[in-house]
Amino acid sequence: MVIPKLHYITEGESTKIILENIQKACTSGAELVQLKIENASEKKVLKIAKEAIKITSHFQTRLIINQFYKVAKTIKADGVHFKNKKDFTPTVRQHLYTWQIIGVTVNNLQDCKTVLQKQTDYITLSPFKQNENNSLTLESLGLDGFKSIIKELNTETPILGFGEITTDDVKPILKTGISGLAISSAITQNFDSIKTFNTLLEASSTQEKRHSFQSE
Repeated sequence: MVIPKLHYITEGESTKIILENIQKACTSGAELVQLKIENASEKKVLKIAKEAIKITSHFQTRLIINQFYKVAKTIKADGVHFKNKKDFTPTVRQHLYTWQIIGVTVNNLQDCKTVLQKQTDYITLSPFKQNENNSLTLESLGLDGFKSIIKELNTETPILGFGEITTDDVKPILKTGISGLAISSAITQNFDSIKTFNTLLEASSTQEKRHSFQSE
């Protein structure tokens, strides 16, 4: 399966705003949206996901659910994304449809190797830069970190970059071997930037048809 080069990671302080942002992202040309809701219960995420997939389906935009693989299966989203390697166990795939994809966020070379062995469909390397308000202690990878990890891995598995990335960062990041980007704040602040990101990434402007579920 071809993984879109640009992923929009949802932001929003309320359900209404999150869904409005998904609508704006789809309208602006996003090929994939990852529904990420901080500190939310599985029940709440399911409720929002049911509304989100109505929007993404209309635009033939792919939808990935952050963390909750049961929600992803229930609404027949395109896949699930785990925020770290500990949450992704090999048994997860047994609970999903065969066509659903799995992504995992990692911060270092060893974790990349670990999730590759578990046969993840794509990896997100994070953070590229630190959020000033972020209390996480993960080391910023920067261009050098991206470049060294990708060189060591030498894998065909798509690797995305994430972490305070702006349109100005795209060209230098692509030179590291990164195959795509996951973006939250820069897009939420300006949904028109999706077109700029897509152009810089040389992302496909044609959107593939959603999966047929009739055989499941």
